[in-house]
Amino acid sequence: MLLLLILFPLVIAAISLAVPWYQARSWLLPAGSALHLLLSVLLAIGHFPATGSWIGLDALSRLVLVVTSLLFFGCALYAVGYLDIRRDRGNRIMVPCLLIFLSAMTLAVSARHLGLMWMAVEATTISSAPLIYFNCNRLSIEATWKYLLICSVGIALAMLGILFIAYAALGGGSPVSLQLDTLLANATSLSRPWLHAGFIFLLVGFGTKMGLAPLHTWKPDAYGEAPGLVGALLAGGLTSVAFLAILRGVQLMTAAGDGDMARQVLLGMGLFSLMLAAIFMVRQPDIKRMLAYSSVEHMGLLAIGVGIGGPATFGAMLHLINNALTKGGLFLAAGNIQRAYDSKCISEIRGAIVTLPISGTLFLAGFLAISGSPPFGPFVSKFTLLRGIFGSDRLVVGMLVLLCLAIVFIGMGTTVLAATQGEPEQKSPLFRDRPLLYLSPLCFILLVLLLGVYIPEPLQAALHQAAALLEVQP
Repeated sequence: MLLLLILFPLVIAAISLAVPWYQARSWLLPAGSALHLLLSVLLAIGHFPATGSWIGLDALSRLVLVVTSLLFFGCALYAVGYLDIRRDRGNRIMVPCLLIFLSAMTLAVSARHLGLMWMAVEATTISSAPLIYFNCNRLSIEATWKYLLICSVGIALAMLGILFIAYAALGGGSPVSLQLDTLLANATSLSRPWLHAGFIFLLVGFGTKMGLAPLHTWKPDAYGEAPGLVGALLAGGLTSVAFLAILRGVQLMTAAGDGDMARQVLLGMGLFSLMLAAIFMVRQPDIKRMLAYSSVEHMGLLAIGVGIGGPATFGAMLHLINNALTKGGLFLAAGNIQRAYDSKCISEIRGAIVTLPISGTLFLAGFLAISGSPPFGPFVSKFTLLRGIFGSDRLVVGMLVLLCLAIVFIGMGTTVLAATQGEPEQKSPLFRDRPLLYLSPLCFILLVLLLGVYIPEPLQAALHQAAALLEVQP
């Protein structure tokens, strides 16, 4: 069943290359992603077994699988309307690349072998590069090459980390295997110096894909120049997959008895990411680059949550869901605003709520959500994370996080309010709200609002199970 989940997007991608009708090719995206979401939910709730030595699901991968599948379905539905108004660029490349990207993310999430996981993460880089270049201009080609070069170097470093972990097994007298369950079972016998080196290289390599500072330099350009739906998938989907890859390293370090070291390194990188994002979001003139630095901020929060441990880990797991859905809504709404004004610079955008009543309102609501305002879901996850920080007597860390969040709120609020409020300068916008282009961001924001009011019991159980997996000692 899990193998079917990985392979059938590739089959649909091949079909899309053979289909001669433009609109039919576009509708293959939501049709295929709807089936993918259904199968993901069935696997997550345990109706089908999903275990194996090469691929399988545990509590962490189930959570990330459902989140990425849900995000992709919303973006696929949005893509139908988007590609309809971008017929000048065609969809013969975007549709198959999106489906291959979905398959690669699914494989990376379900991989139980470090080598297979590495290969799948690299496949996400290759399949998403043409998506960033979709607009085919000077800035998009520059962003694409920066994305390819930086992420490929990061992935190469991750490969070194995997080799070091294999050598740790050889040096410790354990069976040499990159299968995750075998490594966890023999973690206490691994050579510590090689294991530590392997974890650091894994963190740097997959941290590049996740966008932790100072490894984030590809994000502002890639998010800024890619279409809104691609930015949503990168910020909410790819980052979650890369975070899961890092968590595999944390699991291994914890099983070996060195979880404290892994958490300290994560905490340091998380704090640095949060501080850097807070600085660069002040007076940010580009709404998409602002969202890119917001992504750096929230990746830092995820790292801080896992770095602190305990209740903060539960907060990080919940924040992973909230961040993916909110970023999806923000990027899709920002794409609509950019289309209406033919610009993403704040100097040329005024009165977005007047010009685009639905998309402009969703962009403002998304800002309130992502900044941690009640009653939205990120408020609950951030509050849980902060409670974990202060509950562990990390007063300095907690005050630093609060200070950075306050700076982010002020900086981001200045840009968002300037874009959405006031009277538009142009009387006849280039684009008006369309149902297919606001339905997905509307659903994402409503889901985030629901998670701020009520967390269903099955989701709470899944979050606790995912957090517990990172706390297991040998």
